[in-house]
Amino acid sequence: MVDPFKRYDNLREKGLWFPIPGPADTVGQDKGGVRSALADVGIGYIGWTHNSLASNQLPHAARSTIANQLYMGQNPTFASANLMIVTYDLSRFGIADGQIVVGAEQQYWTWDRPGPDRVGLNTLAYYQTFFDRTLELKIGYLRNQNEFTGTLFGGTTGSNMSALFQAGMSTNAAPTPAINLKYNFDGRLYNKVSVQRSISPDGAYAHITENPTGLKWRTANAGILLVEEAGYKSKAAPGVPDTWLRAGVGLNSSRYTNLADPKQQRESGNNFHYIAADRQLWQNDALGSPSRGIYGGFSVMGAPPERNRISRYYELRLYAKGPFDNRPSDLVALVATNTTWSKVAVDAALAKGQLAHRDSTAVTGTYIAHLAPGIYTSVGLSYIHYPTSITHRPQTEHALNLLVSTLIFF
Repeated sequence: MVDPFKRYDNLREKGLWFPIPGPADTVGQDKGGVRSALADVGIGYIGWTHNSLASNQLPHAARSTIANQLYMGQNPTFASANLMIVTYDLSRFGIADGQIVVGAEQQYWTWDRPGPDRVGLNTLAYYQTFFDRTLELKIGYLRNQNEFTGTLFGGTTGSNMSALFQAGMSTNAAPTPAINLKYNFDGRLYNKVSVQRSISPDGAYAHITENPTGLKWRTANAGILLVEEAGYKSKAAPGVPDTWLRAGVGLNSSRYTNLADPKQQRESGNNFHYIAADRQLWQNDALGSPSRGIYGGFSVMGAPPERNRISRYYELRLYAKGPFDNRPSDLVALVATNTTWSKVAVDAALAKGQLAHRDSTAVTGTYIAHLAPGIYTSVGLSYIHYPTSITHRPQTEHALNLLVSTLIFF
């Protein structure tokens, strides 16, 4: 049987480590023929809205005003991110895999520390390949969180890429100018490098506050971030398990505050490193859908404690794709994380007589249900020991967050 949505494959955004769903997995699909009419002239699009709620369920949880909230879920915390990506196919003009990508994003939080609220650019990129897809080029305003690392799940003490964001990697809400090159040794081995304008050395919040539209060339004290990732990636096939191994480093020339002495002059230089692996441990439908099955994985990330509040991040994950025959596109995950805080920052807090902890640990269980084309919902529960960053009060040592979200693609 001919797949009527196959014609849109070349219009999906290229160069990402994860596949954004195609038109078949959207609410609108091709109702009214709008998508096919645009495809006829080389235009593709995908939009989505992601809405989430985190709320601490412990009976004696310390509540606060929104202004004084210390962690996600301390008060019921709602977040919404809405995106639209439009692509234009340049291969119709003989440019190998050529594509222009333009994207916009709007985000809203009831607690703005992970934010703040913004409406602005998500991406503005040019992509093409060379030498029979051996070399891939992507240039423009990029969000490298979607181009490197490939962290699939995370705990609730913060994003599972916070160790990289603090050291300059660009995000969906903070795209920056970059040039990415990926060399494919074969169908599995690759090496990918980026020369990226760093986000603000004061963090994503400061970056978005200074540059909410995402159009500025740079923000205060931001330099250049060099990223390099080497990896091995093999897709699932009958009898062949899905495997992805990757490791990377980043070097940043931005001028950072020294956490040991914040009053002294800023100093240039920061870095990060990471290693991650995911492996399919068992296939439960090898002949029909070989990607279904049980997976295991881990991530380790690190950054210097003199420059970064997070010095180490560890994650162990166990998850199942298509856990039930009657739910072949659902996902269930169990994730354990540990965030180790900067020894320099912790010692400074203790010297001031504050209650401080050296790490935060979380265990999270999540079920993601694919309800209909383009519609996903998830429910999870996350226990967190020390949900705040570095300092705490006796009432904020523990949290048990109920996590609910919806994700709808158009």
